[in-house]
Amino acid sequence: MTEIQAGVGAAVAAPVSQAVPAIELDNVVKEYTSHGEVVQAVKGVSLTIAEGEFFSLLGPSGCGKTTTMRMIAGFEDPTGGVVRLHGEDVTSVPPNKRDVNMVFQSYALFPHMNVWENVAFGLRRRKVADDEIKRRVGEILEVVDLVGREKRRPKEMSGGQQQRVALARALVNRPRALLLDEPLGALDLKLRQHMQIELKRIQREVGITFVYVTHDQGEALTMSDRIAVMNDGLVEQLADPREIYERPATTFVAGFIGTSNLLSGTVQSVTGEVALLALGPSDRILIPAGGAVTTAVSTGDAVNLTVRPEKITIGTQQPEGELSVVRGTVSEVVYLGTYNSYLVTLADGAEITVFEQNAHDSTITAERGESVWLSWQPRHSYALR
Repeated sequence: MTEIQAGVGAAVAAPVSQAVPAIELDNVVKEYTSHGEVVQAVKGVSLTIAEGEFFSLLGPSGCGKTTTMRMIAGFEDPTGGVVRLHGEDVTSVPPNKRDVNMVFQSYALFPHMNVWENVAFGLRRRKVADDEIKRRVGEILEVVDLVGREKRRPKEMSGGQQQRVALARALVNRPRALLLDEPLGALDLKLRQHMQIELKRIQREVGITFVYVTHDQGEALTMSDRIAVMNDGLVEQLADPREIYERPATTFVAGFIGTSNLLSGTVQSVTGEVALLALGPSDRILIPAGGAVTTAVSTGDAVNLTVRPEKITIGTQQPEGELSVVRGTVSEVVYLGTYNSYLVTLADGAEITVFEQNAHDSTITAERGESVWLSWQPRHSYALR
């Protein structure tokens, strides 16, 4: 560990038992009155965020994620429920008395101050000694890779550099948790992708809890230790990125995270741990019949299921073996460089998207209008709630 990492990390990460969550929401509700009607923005959210975790609140606009974060920060008062920070009930504690800082999409930097002055501003207001300010600002500027740019003003910096200044200004105060409300939304795609990696690096170096609000699935998957997927004021699934992508718990999560094929059918039979959905004379879908990774099903059940496009194999010959197999007609082919995307229409009108990686060359397996077979392993189909 470097001297900078030791200095910053040790100062920020106070000796708190790992059994005590950094943040805990217990059945938190937020209601507004709009045109005489009560609207629930958050409908009884309960979750815990561990010390040092990078935790994301992910969902579409209006799902309640920002309201949830603002209740953690103290900018919104819950209508019901309890907010705890490091085991302490702070539901009625004002924002300036909570040991958290918040970074906004707008950065909110002082345009008349240079980088050093912006970062030192909070410490000066707290009347920290000058030598301590110099040491702490120097340390955090090294962490965010802004050494040598101390004299620049915000207008002389790129969007990514301004974002780092905003982070440094928040982190130099040594909060126990940092809340970030869509902070990369104003950046272009390439810079946003770069800053995702930088944010995760910074979080690891300083070792404090980050709570990140975003509607961008790629951001959440890239940076998070765990993700709470929100919809209509509720948490639909809370898990690590791999679990959420590979095993979505609900139809909403499957459709919102990445590209997914949503199909439906009726269970014809269950053999051992595999259920069969018969779609036609030669078409079948096999899914796990129960257990920890999927919703349990039985004969006669109507089932909604999902399968990811990259799990599917496309070919012109009927496949053999214990596979899910369906037949359709290619309605669209799109070349996307690293992979080809096929849209295949089944006999009942359902459409399936298939991603085929260009591992060796850019050869197209099937052309538009051609009849094809699609197949995938039973474990890649998941019944949904």
